[in-house]
Amino acid sequence: MAGDATQKRTASKELGQLLADEWEFSLRESPLFATSFGDHRFDDRLPATSEADHERRNTQEREFLKRLDGIDRDALSPDEQLNYDIFKRLGQHGIAEHEFRSYRMPITKMGGFHSGFAELPIQVPLRTTDHYENYIARLNAFSRLVEDHIDVMRAGMRDGHVSADVTLTGVEKTIEPHIVEDPAESPLFKPLTKFPETVPEKNRTRLTDAARAAIAESVVPSYRRFLDFVMKEYVPAARTEIAATALPDGEAFYAHRVRMFTSLEITAQQVHETGQSEVKRIRAEMAEVIRQAGFTGEFKAFVEFLRTDEQFYAKTPEELMKENAYVLKRMDGELPTLFGRMPRMSYGIRKVPDYTAPNTTTAYYWPPAGDGSRAGFYYINTYDLKSRPLYEIEALSLHEAVPGHHFQIALQQELEGLPNFRRFGAFTAFVEGWALYAERLGLERGFYEDPYRNFGRLVYEMWRATRLVVDTGMHALGWTRQQAIDFMAENTALSLLNIENEVDRYIAWPGQALAYKIGELKIRELRARAERALGEAFDIRAFHDTVLGNGAVPLDVLEAMIDDWIASEKKGHAGG
Repeated sequence: MAGDATQKRTASKELGQLLADEWEFSLRESPLFATSFGDHRFDDRLPATSEADHERRNTQEREFLKRLDGIDRDALSPDEQLNYDIFKRLGQHGIAEHEFRSYRMPITKMGGFHSGFAELPIQVPLRTTDHYENYIARLNAFSRLVEDHIDVMRAGMRDGHVSADVTLTGVEKTIEPHIVEDPAESPLFKPLTKFPETVPEKNRTRLTDAARAAIAESVVPSYRRFLDFVMKEYVPAARTEIAATALPDGEAFYAHRVRMFTSLEITAQQVHETGQSEVKRIRAEMAEVIRQAGFTGEFKAFVEFLRTDEQFYAKTPEELMKENAYVLKRMDGELPTLFGRMPRMSYGIRKVPDYTAPNTTTAYYWPPAGDGSRAGFYYINTYDLKSRPLYEIEALSLHEAVPGHHFQIALQQELEGLPNFRRFGAFTAFVEGWALYAERLGLERGFYEDPYRNFGRLVYEMWRATRLVVDTGMHALGWTRQQAIDFMAENTALSLLNIENEVDRYIAWPGQALAYKIGELKIRELRARAERALGEAFDIRAFHDTVLGNGAVPLDVLEAMIDDWIASEKKGHAGG
């Protein structure tokens, strides 16, 4: 017995040290993430991202997995075994991504490191003189960041790891806004236009001059250099084929992406067939909603009516923002009926920046800072209001904010007992599957009151179902880009602009779009299983708390957790 106890203590200590060492390595290698996490030791740095840096990191990650294999898993507690298994799976995913060289394709017309850098003012603390000095140091470091990315992109050009040309059409529009004659015109200069009171007056002129010099001498020349490289070298070298299978070892790469993003052992063909089945089911539900609306025409005519009737569109960006805010405030009041545990961190809404809005998605979510210094934010795209229908707002808002992304991610960050790599990590199928499931929760809480808004919900569900078909179609089954566009246009009410942007996103990001519907289907499957098994004893709040209670986990792990919960609930009620 003493020997068993010693083994358990040794294994637990070894695992704890390994997780601590890997976390420290991650923070040092990802200083922007460290800042968002609340570790401010590296606030004056940007990541090193050259080809050599990627190789160095991969070597270290392999060493971490080697150490993991040396730990006696059987001697660990159940919670530690779960940490062990998740750490191993994430490490294996990371090594596979490196081997397939996905990092060599870091930009698209939707954005990349260069557009993300422009959001630095809202990503970092700017309350003290030291904060501003760190910010300026990062502005000066941008030139190296650009050179590092050019290094990996050139390596990709040599070896065939290059982006598809359609994903780069208009990419210059994401770079050109940052090439300014006057540094004060740069979005990165904005924090210098109004200092907080906590920055002494005596320091402000010096900081302003230093920031102006950094933008003029580092930022703008680097954006100009990057634009020159992209347009003269990279875009001409882009591949004409859209499929991931056109990349080196592309068939194995896409099979890996399907497994990684769904967290299941599933094939592209199986995903494709699931998508086709879901499209058929949702089309039938859409037909019923059209009937309820009293519309006498066919599906295409109804969609055209929705796309063109002015009653369904905001007249100003402010109106669109207010409509979103109203929906979310309504849902805030419903949350206690669905959850026993709720996050403490709040969220806000912001407009998508003008320099990325034309080529990016309808909305997205930015998580809160790990140290509680910044709320989560729901970004709303107000560009081209005619492509942002009001009847989609409920589904979109519930997905991105509450009870979707913000609720799940903020709650995960606040869970006690989880190691940091899990508190701030993710499995896409869980995160996006939950957010899509959250859209449907609105039905249970009185949202989608008229047939148009309910049709908007179905449009969003259909959007995720068609992803299963077109992503696998383009990357594994020989579909063309136009086939994908036509399939989505035929089955959704999304605007053509949104459809084209979405299809190009799937081309640029193989497999990621599969996570949403696969994850949602699994959560709905597990809920139905629990409802059948527990009958009147089923508690929706307890079910949701169990789903979210361990943070984002692979779907097979979630299934085991829910089965254990069902068994425990049955035993408890039988005993009562």
